[in-house]
Amino acid sequence: MQLLKLIDLAAARSGDKNDVCNIGVLAKTPDAYQILKKHLSADVVKKHFGSLITGEVVRYEWDSIEALNFVCHGALDGGASRSMRMDTLGKNFSSHLLRLELTIPD
Repeated sequence: MQLLKLIDLAAARSGDKNDVCNIGVLAKTPDAYQILKKHLSADVVKKHFGSLITGEVVRYEWDSIEALNFVCHGALDGGASRSMRMDTLGKNFSSHLLRLELTIPD
């Protein structure tokens, strides 16, 4: 089994609207994109964030630019004006996701 750091495979950006966080993951190489498509599922992303995301995570593939987009519902504790979190925005979700280590079977 092999562990690959997401930050070595991709760059990411994120943002928010109300209680939804959007995370774009852009592969650094075509080979990295194939790894991401196979191993970076919506379930993996949701598990990585744990209790921070209470709703559904939906993954979209954008093959022409070798990117994945994750739409995370229930991710911002009700939204910026309602949340009691220290950081009420989705801008830091991309940095947190890049800390993920993907487990790749041999």
